[in-house]
Amino acid sequence: MEINGVAHTFITASDFEGSVAFYRQLLPFLGLRVVGDTPDMFYCVGGRTGFGINRPAPEHAGAKFDQRRVGMHHHCFRARERGDIDEAFAFLTAIGAHIVHAPQDDAFAPGYYSVLFEDPDGIRLEINHVPGRGLFDTTTGQLFGTRP
Repeated sequence: MEINGVAHTFITASDFEGSVAFYRQLLPFLGLRVVGDTPDMFYCVGGRTGFGINRPAPEHAGAKFDQRRVGMHHHCFRARERGDIDEAFAFLTAIGAHIVHAPQDDAFAPGYYSVLFEDPDGIRLEINHVPGRGLFDTTTGQLFGTRP
């Protein structure tokens, strides 16, 4: 068996309305289209990717994300072109996203270029570009490292 990508990722937001307002801008910018929009869920698909936001249980409303606790560390969207990262940075800056780091080259893989930012709950999101096939480059047969 070989999987065909990630079907979807869902997060639970502490401030559902604030998060949906953020993702309602971000996800269409990334080429995802809205396919679900209810009082408790917002869901978009595109580029063989699904991303959704759920309303929290009442007892968790207002809680903040902690990247170092058990659970998701961050979510990374893959861009097709290096220039897409610079375009994303300009867009993120324009919508007031909290930028963790501006576009930069990293040593995770040859040509790794990314922008790291947070959603309103502090959930870390990344958009990266890695030339070739990414983690495994079939032209060289080289396995690349991954983000810690």
